[in-house]
Amino acid sequence: MNFFLQIETSATAEAASTAVEAAASPKTISVMDLALKGGWIMIPLLLMSMIAVYIFIERMMTIRKAGKEDAHFMNNIRDCILNGKIDAAITLCRSTESPIARMIEKGISRIGRPLQDISASIENTGKLEVYRLERSVALLATIAGAGPMLGFLGTVMGMIKAFFNMANSDQGVVISALAGGIYEAMVTTVAGLIVGILAFVFYNLLVASIEKVVYKMEARSIEFLDLLNEPS
Repeated sequence: MNFFLQIETSATAEAASTAVEAAASPKTISVMDLALKGGWIMIPLLLMSMIAVYIFIERMMTIRKAGKEDAHFMNNIRDCILNGKIDAAITLCRSTESPIARMIEKGISRIGRPLQDISASIENTGKLEVYRLERSVALLATIAGAGPMLGFLGTVMGMIKAFFNMANSDQGVVISALAGGIYEAMVTTVAGLIVGILAFVFYNLLVASIEKVVYKMEARSIEFLDLLNEPS
């Protein structure tokens, strides 16, 4: 009899211990589960994040390529112009794939005209080159602003749904149901903030990189105009 009592007591203690461990172990949720809880708003947020990453990588590679400069480029242009080899200078510019080379080529093609006309042609070419560098960058700024707003829209819609279901429930106000509805609605806010922060950082990094290239372009255009002003 004592043997069966010991077995029953041991089984009860083990069951109680298992229940305590199960209650003590924290519940976890994966990122995928959170994304599914966010509803259809997560789809445009995901697309916006992918677009932001693509624009950043593509523009950064283009800007870095545009910022590369041959250390001997301007010296070679100077030698060609001083020696009267205008065609050789134009050929050198065309063989160099960079915004600076295209600006200098435009200026060389205007040699013989008033210096003001040469400066204006270089400036116009520079504006076109900057416009090419800034292509799609404005879209990043739009994503940085629209991402959090879209996430907040999903939160408001989720809250409306949660309160609507609670208002039409026969059980009245249930704290667990209300808490579940709120945390599901807040998922879109978090996702929108993540997308907005990433796009904002990407935008500022690209703007800073473009400014460096623009500074080089301005410096080389001034150097070229000074070269034309040198006494022969």
